[in-house]
Amino acid sequence: MTNASGRHCISLNGQWQSIPDPTGVGNWREVWKERKPAKKTDFVESSFEGGPLLNVPGDFNSQMPELTFLEGTVWYKKTFSYKKNRQRLFLHFGAVNYKSDVYLNGILLGSHEGGFTPFQFELTNSVKEGENTIVVKVNNSRQADGIPGTGYDWFNYGGITRDVNLIETGSTFVEDYFIQLKKHSTTDVLGWVKLNGHQLSQKVSVRIPELGIDCKAQANAQGMAEVKFTAKFNLWSPKNPKLYSVIVESETDTVTDQIGFRSIEAKGTKILLNGQPLFLKGVNIHEENPYRAAKAFSESDALTLLTWARELGCNFVRLAHYPHNEYMVRLAEKMGIMVWDEIPVYQHIEFATPGVTDKMSLMLKEMIRRDRNRCGVFLWSIANETYTTTPNRDHALIELSKECRQQDSTRLITTVTCSQGYENNTINVWEKLYNYFDVVSVNEYLGWYSPWQGKPSEVKWKLVCPDKPMIISELGGEARFGSNFGPKDEADSWSEEYQEQIYKDQVELFAVTPNLAGVCPWLLVDYRSLGRMHPTKQGGWNRKGLLSDRGEKKKAWYVLKSYYEEK
Repeated sequence: MTNASGRHCISLNGQWQSIPDPTGVGNWREVWKERKPAKKTDFVESSFEGGPLLNVPGDFNSQMPELTFLEGTVWYKKTFSYKKNRQRLFLHFGAVNYKSDVYLNGILLGSHEGGFTPFQFELTNSVKEGENTIVVKVNNSRQADGIPGTGYDWFNYGGITRDVNLIETGSTFVEDYFIQLKKHSTTDVLGWVKLNGHQLSQKVSVRIPELGIDCKAQANAQGMAEVKFTAKFNLWSPKNPKLYSVIVESETDTVTDQIGFRSIEAKGTKILLNGQPLFLKGVNIHEENPYRAAKAFSESDALTLLTWARELGCNFVRLAHYPHNEYMVRLAEKMGIMVWDEIPVYQHIEFATPGVTDKMSLMLKEMIRRDRNRCGVFLWSIANETYTTTPNRDHALIELSKECRQQDSTRLITTVTCSQGYENNTINVWEKLYNYFDVVSVNEYLGWYSPWQGKPSEVKWKLVCPDKPMIISELGGEARFGSNFGPKDEADSWSEEYQEQIYKDQVELFAVTPNLAGVCPWLLVDYRSLGRMHPTKQGGWNRKGLLSDRGEKKKAWYVLKSYYEEK
């Protein structure tokens, strides 16, 4: 269901019992059955009693030294007491990374794959009066046919990483809704409400008391009701992040949400917000709290990261390379920061392997379902740095782009590439895949992975889609804050000065880049990545941040901040 936090929730956050299972024998031992000796000659070789307690939400890697580098299985257990009533009951997870099997009182409820999107199971007919036990098998092992696959440049935090709630609803409830402006309009809402239950043919209404809106509709036999109304909205924008209290009501349920209204579209080479051109000033962010070297999961974590982004002068953030927690998306919207939402179709995905495109489709649906009413979300991104040589890539991404438009026709969509050519100081963005997307998004690391072939101010561009807006979606280089490893004009010094010069050169490049609708450097703050193996210059961290892992501003920060102030 959408807007889980807006329901009647019983939180299961807190300490959970656990059994680390690095060798994966828990299935064989049937841990979820919690067997006890029945006679004197019996013994059992697994138990939650006396084992470590893990905080939920949170990753398991940062909570116990023994689990720091675990990519495997941890079993979680939580007991709760419940008094049965006439309500329906759901168990809702904000996210679990990566695979999970969920048991209630020793019976499998179901499984989920994907580490960054919400899922739920209904408990109505299986919950007992009194004490109940939930056991969750969590496995964050990399999967060759996973989304993402086996190779990615961020720390693989495993565990129950987001909120867990029991949610009570009526027998028929408002399961989902879409209340946003239709494409090309700043006054007309075209949406829908979806009911779940046995009494589906109900009257529904959408009310916005501040505007005097009371739109009534009739749900059909499938529980779907179309919603159409017109209003003079105080439109949402980074300078005016206006949200309205919106009440979605049926005869048997009421859900309240905070929703903003704005229009977003691409017109020629410009991106228009509420009909006006907007230059996008962004930064990439990973879902990590650097102070704790742990997965970010709370509203306070989101506030830390977004406050830095706003101080930098950003009007949008790219939440790389997967959907971040809902606190991040909602708080960004409140703060007037637009959001680029992305699923983790990252680099070497096995597009031709049976089942992979189904996983991509499911993750896209789960992301859009959660965030479709967040007006701050302006762009759906369906992939990052995939390769033309990968079998079935083009077909898979084209089909996914069609699915994305079918699920939400109001937002822009993109895919990100890094396959452009660079020769004779000319960048050739040749991927024909961009014909299926609204925005061309290019990752380029000139000055770091590729040396400049001439002056940045004299770079030429060839664009496969000269009539579309382009965002430089990644750029930058690594620097260790306060480094003193060698000559400042050499990349291997990891110096702030070298990174600073990259940004100065990039600013010159921006000035001669056609169709440039925005830039989004890589990235806000240093983050953990086991592939960064230099012991003194990296130490297991990707050092491309404009901030160190302690929040210290590197010299490049001031270059970008100055550029954003002038735009």
